[in-house]
Amino acid sequence: MPLAQLNIAEMIEPMDSERMKDFVASLDIVNQEAEASPGFIWRYKDDDEVVVMDRSIFDNDMLIINLSVWKDEKSLKDFVYSGNHLKVYKRKKEWFHKMKQAYMVLWNVEDGHTPDLFEAKQKLDHYRSHGPTKEAFGFNRTT
Repeated sequence: MPLAQLNIAEMIEPMDSERMKDFVASLDIVNQEAEASPGFIWRYKDDDEVVVMDRSIFDNDMLIINLSVWKDEKSLKDFVYSGNHLKVYKRKKEWFHKMKQAYMVLWNVEDGHTPDLFEAKQKLDHYRSHGPTKEAFGFNRTT
């Protein structure tokens, strides 16, 4: 069964600031790498096709949002912890605030289903409220 994932990050400075320059420069490379990765199925794109800037659902203008679907958890982990994504991930403290609540959630979806931001936010809220369940979990799930 395919796996959907949502992760959010709160930028320290606006996307067009000098501080965010290296992060912005890496977006196309990382997204192309994701889309070429074994097990990648789909990712949410807004009008700029690079990073989701429709933050109204989260009521925070400094968030970036990543929502995607993968064949399985192994495919997602293989991408997250390798290549250019790993290089960017290791530098996240330079660009993003430390989140006080869970900022990533995983959940299983039916074949062919593409989640929207409302569904993704519901899953994140569920995970924040209830911890790992069959409905919403993290990489270190206990269910």
